[in-house]
Amino acid sequence: MPESRSRFTVTVDGRDLELSNLDKLMYPAAGFTKGEVIDYYTRVAPVLLPHLRDRAVTRIRYPNGVEDTHFFEKNKPGGTPDWVRLATLPVPGSTKSRETIDFVVVDDLPTLVWLANLAALELHTPQWRIGEDPDLMVVDLDPGAPAGLKECCAVAMLMRDRLAEDGIDAYPKTSGKKGMQLCCPVSGTQNAEVVSAYAKKVAEELARMVPGSITAKMAKAIRPGKVFIDWSQNNAAKTTVTPYSLRAGERPTGSAPLTWDEVIAMATGEMPAQQFGAAEVLERVEEHGDLLDGLLHPGPAVPA
Repeated sequence: MPESRSRFTVTVDGRDLELSNLDKLMYPAAGFTKGEVIDYYTRVAPVLLPHLRDRAVTRIRYPNGVEDTHFFEKNKPGGTPDWVRLATLPVPGSTKSRETIDFVVVDDLPTLVWLANLAALELHTPQWRIGEDPDLMVVDLDPGAPAGLKECCAVAMLMRDRLAEDGIDAYPKTSGKKGMQLCCPVSGTQNAEVVSAYAKKVAEELARMVPGSITAKMAKAIRPGKVFIDWSQNNAAKTTVTPYSLRAGERPTGSAPLTWDEVIAMATGEMPAQQFGAAEVLERVEEHGDLLDGLLHPGPAVPA
């Protein structure tokens, strides 16, 4: 499209969408535009959409790029097309004193492109599908400097082996920022309190095993040089960055699935411990497909 046309209509899977300002810089330091954000989300959609489907999405929007102001958005934005799927859900403890919110649900490519055009760079989802108990357990590995992703990978291996003792599979992905997450499919028949309590128990076990390198406590004062195993991501009110979502930073990185061979190589220094850029995420999808496909199938119940 000619750059002089700041707004124009496209048809995506039968839905008419108005796109605007495609040449606006979303990541100025990297020269990455809104048009490239939309292109990324369109190309990654085949592996991203299954992880968004039936989940209420919290968006982080950067209308003028990552170097300007941003805001979290849970409720549907003004001008939401009538074909966008909404889910009205309770939000106890809302800071805006609302009893319910009309969440956007991203089940299709038109909705994904529409959000990308609104500069919703980051997409975050809960560990449960609408109307169900959690079908995922997520453990966030957050490094306190000078610890980094390399140290997170070493902890991830310990966590994987401990969870395997209880028959739980763990799938690794980068956070797109400093650390990484382990995502585990669970049965979907236990409430968030049970899942969170189990995650906390395992995190505390590992912290006792390697107290010099791991903490399960949230106090930031004790985190330097350690990896914080954040078990609280399983709280019913929490969300985690969705696999393949972009992250806001100096460059457009994505939350990228890893193989366990890569995790081991990063932990041992055989491979650089790195976050992957948008182009690299797309290349990895081309090579591996969806490394997190296992999350889309039911897992076991966590030990009570």
